[in-house]
Amino acid sequence: MTFQTALFLLAVGVFGGAWNAVAGGATLFTFPALMAAGLPPLAANATNYLALLPANAAALPAYRAELKAAGSALRPLLIVSGLGAAAGSALLTVSDPDLFIELVPLLILLATGLFAYGDALRRRLTSLAGAERSQVYVHIGLFVCSIYGGYFGAGIGIILLGIVQLAGFSSFAMANALKNLLATAFTLISIAIFGVGGLIAWPEALVMMAGSVVGGYLGGRYAKRVNERVLRAAVIVFGLVLAAVYLQRNLVG
Repeated sequence: MTFQTALFLLAVGVFGGAWNAVAGGATLFTFPALMAAGLPPLAANATNYLALLPANAAALPAYRAELKAAGSALRPLLIVSGLGAAAGSALLTVSDPDLFIELVPLLILLATGLFAYGDALRRRLTSLAGAERSQVYVHIGLFVCSIYGGYFGAGIGIILLGIVQLAGFSSFAMANALKNLLATAFTLISIAIFGVGGLIAWPEALVMMAGSVVGGYLGGRYAKRVNERVLRAAVIVFGLVLAAVYLQRNLVG
């Protein structure tokens, strides 16, 4: 890794951390940046997990009271999401690199869709919580979403937020606390699997992680001064353009 590449990844990490603090969806920037830095798609995806780990983990201390109040209800959620994430991450380690390259445009498009319509989907999931709930269906949904989270993961936080509310945690603060805990837990599982599989480019990951810590702090501090609607619209447009670019590359290549 050259000095110029390190500066580039550090800058993208700062930007991505700040963006996650304000609007979310930083993977749509950090993943292609890692590929632009020369990492193969599989390695860029795995490295991105470690680079953005502080985004959810840093929020946990602020939710100590909510997590303590959840008590033993956390255990089945952590187990189910952990198993799903492990399955998704293991699937990535044995994936054909050429197949993953072909899936990149679709994964980016799916992540963009989750980002664009995630709030509406979350509200829909939450509204279902007023009806009779089946914890079996909730756990199945959490397992399936966690597989995606372990395989690619962009936009998964929005879906996790809806699922934990559907599981009965109607308070937004409580649901957000559980979302951050689940995301952090299965990110750690994914990092362990990717590390054993030799997919993580550690120098690039640590440089971008350092930037994301700084960016997350600055973003959290100045988030209220930024027009979130404009930023969210920019993320959606960027995601659509990015998906089109990678699709065009696949067709030409």
